[in-house]
Amino acid sequence: MKYKHTLEAHFLSRPNRFIAEVMIQGRKEIVHVKNTGRCKELLLPGVRIILARAENPARKTKYDLIAVEKAGLGLVNIDSQAPNKVIAEWLAGQHYDVILPEHSYGDSRIDFYMERKGQQFLLEVKGCTLERNGIGYFPDAPTERGVKHIHELIRAKKDGYDSGIAFVIQMPRVREVRPNTETHPAFGAALQAALKAGLKIWCIGCKVLENELRIDDNRCSLIKPENNLFSGA
Repeated sequence: MKYKHTLEAHFLSRPNRFIAEVMIQGRKEIVHVKNTGRCKELLLPGVRIILARAENPARKTKYDLIAVEKAGLGLVNIDSQAPNKVIAEWLAGQHYDVILPEHSYGDSRIDFYMERKGQQFLLEVKGCTLERNGIGYFPDAPTERGVKHIHELIRAKKDGYDSGIAFVIQMPRVREVRPNTETHPAFGAALQAALKAGLKIWCIGCKVLENELRIDDNRCSLIKPENNLFSGA
């Protein structure tokens, strides 16, 4: 996926989870943050950031904060809408007969429903922006909604769906995602239950550019059921 108009700026502060104060070519500007997560290890005063111009010229904030430069790692895309967009592009080339976003199942809306030769698939997408020592962790804040989705997918697996979870790694070099059990132990327990139930859990690496996020086929892998997801968390 590509952004039409981007520019470089520097981060100053984040008054609340929706907006940030930034410096653009010597002037201060309030921009929209396209991620309501904490991003505390990324949004540090003075760091280089990338903004995308809002498509609606009448919007109060002219720019969206979409990426942050992390020391020792590189550019991290923090746009929470980007993972679903890159997965939608990827699914379009996987020869499914039907692809539907935002599919209702049980009491949840699952990101994607697919069909191929009569087999039904459900796929939930999670964007990963938290990195420690070269390993990605999810979530960066407690997510009861995320736990609920996993349990719905386990139930779907029992009902005959081929269910899965795709962790889209919105940063360079990182290949592995583990549950952030320090922040939300219940999410880690749910993910282990999903593996035991036979769900496919993908780690999808991405190449991050100032105006683009795209899947890196060399950093895509399945988490094996025997993996200890709690190790090193």
